Amino acid sequence: MAAAAAAWVGAWLGGVCPWCAAGLGALIAAAAGWRRQAVLLGGVLVAAAGSGWAAAERDAATLAASVPAGPVVLEGRVLDEPRQAGEEVRFPLRPEAIVVGGRPVVWEGPRLAVSAAAATVTAGDRIRATGTLAAAPGRLRGDPVAGRLSARSVELITAASDPLFWAGNLLRERVAGGLAPFGGRAEAALLAGFLIGDVRALPPVDAEALRLAGLSHFVAVSGSNVALFLAAWWLAAGPLGWGPRRRAVLGLVGLAVFVVVTRWEPSVVRAAVMAGIVLGGRLAGIPIDPWTALGGAVTVLLLVSADLVGDVGFQLSVAATAGVLAGGGLFASRRPRWAWGALGATAAAQAAVAPLLLAHFGSVPLLAPLTNVVAAPLVALATSVGGIGVLAGLSPLTALGLIPARVVLVIARAAAGLPQLGVFGVGGLAIVLAGAAVPRLRPAAVLAGAAAMAILTIPPGPPPGPLLEVLDVGQGDAVLLRGPDGEVVLVDGGPDPRLLRAELRDRGISRIGLLVVTHLHADHTAGLAGLTAAVAVDRAWIADQGGEGGAFDRMAAELAAAGVAAETPAPGWSADVGVFTLRVLGPGRRYAGPNDGSLVLLASAAGRTVLLPGDIEAVAQGDLGPVRADVMKVPHQGAATSDDRWLAGSAPRVAVISVGPNDFGHPAPDVVATLEASGAVVRRTDLEGTITIRLDRL
Repeated sequence: MAAAAAAWVGAWLGGVCPWCAAGLGALIAAAAGWRRQAVLLGGVLVAAAGSGWAAAERDAATLAASVPAGPVVLEGRVLDEPRQAGEEVRFPLRPEAIVVGGRPVVWEGPRLAVSAAAATVTAGDRIRATGTLAAAPGRLRGDPVAGRLSARSVELITAASDPLFWAGNLLRERVAGGLAPFGGRAEAALLAGFLIGDVRALPPVDAEALRLAGLSHFVAVSGSNVALFLAAWWLAAGPLGWGPRRRAVLGLVGLAVFVVVTRWEPSVVRAAVMAGIVLGGRLAGIPIDPWTALGGAVTVLLLVSADLVGDVGFQLSVAATAGVLAGGGLFASRRPRWAWGALGATAAAQAAVAPLLLAHFGSVPLLAPLTNVVAAPLVALATSVGGIGVLAGLSPLTALGLIPARVVLVIARAAAGLPQLGVFGVGGLAIVLAGAAVPRLRPAAVLAGAAAMAILTIPPGPPPGPLLEVLDVGQGDAVLLRGPDGEVVLVDGGPDPRLLRAELRDRGISRIGLLVVTHLHADHTAGLAGLTAAVAVDRAWIADQGGEGGAFDRMAAELAAAGVAAETPAPGWSADVGVFTLRVLGPGRRYAGPNDGSLVLLASAAGRTVLLPGDIEAVAQGDLGPVRADVMKVPHQGAATSDDRWLAGSAPRVAVISVGPNDFGHPAPDVVATLEASGAVVRRTDLEGTITIRLDRL
């Protein structure tokens, strides 16, 4: 059994991390006395992984080359529901025909990503999409796509009629209908994640909290969900499921339906194939042990779809399952057995996924095993009770199932602020645990571990002097002013709440004295979603640009719901926040565009000034006139929308451009040249990352 376990874990590692596979395989083989096999095993695993990666890359390049660029009309099958992405929705499409001269011609092209302003379609629907097609190899929700169709219109031709899609969509609709009376509540969105893996309605801040607490796997529907679904499926089948063979056949059908219900998330597919192998063995009268089922599932899936090698969800699912199987018996002799068994399984699962979490997300939750032990029974209770309530149409029972889901959210939000370990932290913890296993080294290991954890996990305190930080949030703006007494001013939040939350967490920021939202565009406001659930906000200044929907209005509603005093300041207003004084310079009047209507601030501290002009363009710049400051955040990512004369007249000692990878040509070469010719030192977040300036040392 141990040899089989080692072989299957090595096979998984060969697909995910060939150098890890070679090392682990060699160690296992050497420890077992298989010195010749050690070299052979490492070579085979590296070769297998390399061929898998090469096949995936070759397929992506070949498919992208077959995409006809330009205006097109396509007919095809929707593969998943549209999901919001900024101001548009996106969904995957499998083309079946291309319309030429008004008539469809068969064209079974590669999978495409469709972007549209709106689309009311579901998986399995046959649609006609009109728009512009471009080759753009990449991934959408973890699956490879060869091109992107920017659709002007999306028309339904026929609704999903395939039996599996029909059954799967019916169950999804049932879940959605059962949770509709509780719409808008985060625990209802979480329960939808437990049941069918649909977390579209889950607030981004809660999704991030689940990840930071090590609980996000509960909404990446996997083994436990498959087991609960099969139990309910067999119960609903009644007499049809009597007898092991008939139960196995029904189970295989149920697995196919469940994969469609959950939209074939890689973790679901892995769990379903693994369960299918076990059921298939029962049907054939052959007992299949868990390690064999895991190895068989990984092998079959990678043979069918080599690109799963690079899918994060698949990697985490396989690693966690291997950890659970390996750690389930770690504390078998301890009592109570259920508690120690759960702790051993979760600790081993977290150890197995730690390298992947570090590689993909840069941190590992230190106390994830404990949060999982507490949350796991709550998740099972919410899923079983809430699932029965939803499917049976019993709202009181659904409401009862929402209670444990709400407790899971409370745990996640509380645990999100607990220590996160980076590479050195995980390495140090591994050394401490290894040392603790040796009695003579145990005291030193514990003391060293405590010191290391304190150094690596306790966030830094306030800076010794007034600090300006232009955060690296990609293509957008987020600026922090921090003082020695812990005072914080945040101006805009960038485009991604996860990035902003990580920046605040890394600095140990739990309270913002003044939040300023300069204008309504998403690259300044979308990152503020859920901010009040993560930190306290004392007061806010927001631009008078509401009523157009989108991220700005959602952010304003969240501030109001949290009781934050939000004001629309006029020129001449000022505020003191610790060592900082902020004065409002604009807008002096109403403008046609939101950029020119940005709030313009002049911040001062330690005898130095910082101009924060939002995204004002030439018209507003002309009205404002030149403003001399020591530091300026250059408007609009350095776009060619600024007046060169205003830039030259306002040229500071340091000009900071907050910009990320983009197709707009930001920053414009003329803008950079004008600033440099006027004596400014130009600094850019896309080249340097977050830019930090101590104002009292400028």
